[in-house]
Amino acid sequence: MERKVGTVVRGIRAPIIREGDDLARIVVDSVLEAQAQEGFAPQDRDVVAVTEAVVARAQGNYAHIDAIAADVRQKLGGGAVGVIFPILSRNRFAVCLKGIARGLQKVVLMLSYPSDEVGNHLIDPDLLDEKGIDPYSDVLTEARYRELFGVNLHPFTGVDYVEYYKTLIQEAGAEVEILFANDCRAILPYAKKVLCCDIHTRRRTKRRLLAAGAETVYCLDEILSAPQNGSGCNENYGLLGSNKATEETVKLFPRECAGFVHDVQRMLREKTGKTIEVMVYGDGAFKDPVGKIWELADPVVSPAYTSGLEGTPNEIKLKYLADNNFAHLSGDALKKAVSDYIRQKDSNLVGKMESQGTTPRRLTDLIGSLCDLTSGSGDKGTPIVYIQNYFDNYAK
Repeated sequence: MERKVGTVVRGIRAPIIREGDDLARIVVDSVLEAQAQEGFAPQDRDVVAVTEAVVARAQGNYAHIDAIAADVRQKLGGGAVGVIFPILSRNRFAVCLKGIARGLQKVVLMLSYPSDEVGNHLIDPDLLDEKGIDPYSDVLTEARYRELFGVNLHPFTGVDYVEYYKTLIQEAGAEVEILFANDCRAILPYAKKVLCCDIHTRRRTKRRLLAAGAETVYCLDEILSAPQNGSGCNENYGLLGSNKATEETVKLFPRECAGFVHDVQRMLREKTGKTIEVMVYGDGAFKDPVGKIWELADPVVSPAYTSGLEGTPNEIKLKYLADNNFAHLSGDALKKAVSDYIRQKDSNLVGKMESQGTTPRRLTDLIGSLCDLTSGSGDKGTPIVYIQNYFDNYAK
């Protein structure tokens, strides 16, 4: 009988993970228990994905804001420092900002507008047109922003992030000045030392600032790239990808995950006889169509994965074949023609009309989105995701 089910995704429950736990063993045991309970059999090229949060938690990769302050002070010194292009997030940036401000005498905070890098809006874009403001060239002070746009609450959190961030800086003991601009060089009349807090555009921002005469420029991936007074760190991403743990500590992005994914793969092969792919995933890199928020505050979707997840899909658009190549066929004849075409498809379909409309993203990014949506960010309690038949196609 023809199999009627394609890709199947399961959220797998696991114990609450604590620092020092043997996470590889916990993941394998949780998967095997779920298989026994639910009655599904492991297959080659199944995928086990583990959220980065529990990997970092097991590693104990945490830092106090005093460690952030010490590193910022050491690298940027005193005086006025421009802190530019942070995202608007209580979970992602607020605690980091406390530490940054604690290490400085004055923060010149420059926010992008009408939204931050990941789509959190400060201003309705239509209001920019109404007020005659050009976001590509106009630099606004806090007073001018308030005069033009008043108080703007985030539609989901109800937070006035301008006031919230201002208060955090002041409570940390630093003087604060707030600007709104989208050209990174607009900070230089106010501060020659700059901390770039953007995520995916940080290298370009740093290059442009240095070319424009900035004295010192660091990015968030260079803050806590090494331990401070025994703190956690991340050699590759620093503070990028961190989350609030407590009011004065952050959980950093996990470190050195390659050994972990290979350990899980090896243990699963020993237990099941199957080669199962394994990855660590963070944000899924998808965009909310209503809130306009792009879900990629992490520096990458997957910091580590096994080799079978390398590359991009090589898929044919079924509806293109049905409407074009085989428009004259129907029923079993159409099914056979499409199946035969898929079996004989080229190993590289880039640029071929038959592949138009498929998703040319990396496998880890696609699977990461699937996992992030499955596990959610709340109380589902499924930090492990098990995927079957992802690499199947219509012909199998």
